[in-house]
Amino acid sequence: MNLDLKEGHKKPMTIRPLDPKDRMPVLSILRKTEAFTSQEIDVALELVDIALKDPHQRDYQVYCRVDDRDQPIGYICYGPASMTQGTFDLYWIAVDPEFQKHGVGAGLLGFIEEKVRDGGGRLILADTSSIPAYEGTHRFYRRTGFKEVARVPDYYDQGNDRITFCKRLV
Repeated sequence: MNLDLKEGHKKPMTIRPLDPKDRMPVLSILRKTEAFTSQEIDVALELVDIALKDPHQRDYQVYCRVDDRDQPIGYICYGPASMTQGTFDLYWIAVDPEFQKHGVGAGLLGFIEEKVRDGGGRLILADTSSIPAYEGTHRFYRRTGFKEVARVPDYYDQGNDRITFCKRLV
């Protein structure tokens, strides 16, 4: 997969497992998006830390898309849903704002879809908020083949529903 960067050059899409040296760049990406609360960032880093501390655990798989200097410009965290056969949860996906709308998020998502499919997976679920700041996230999920399958009113707070998107893998 190629990525159109702002300079207009095509670069190969390099996705690799998260490395301990990537923790601070991931934190920077989460902060720079200005989409997440400090509590959400803490939870995202907690999952990153679990994955980094024990690379053999399978609950949280974390990968990053890197630039030509091997610096993360986006990351994704997913894992199998407990007590299911072939259902996976997409926990986090974030892209440095400088690289948004250049295929980084779609590339990361396509990468895990392939990994999930190769492992016998059949569904990927993603939960998100209904607040207006997440409209871009909703469009991203719909554009990449996800469908809204559930909505829990006032889940996160009054007027902030939990929306579950689902993608069936064929």
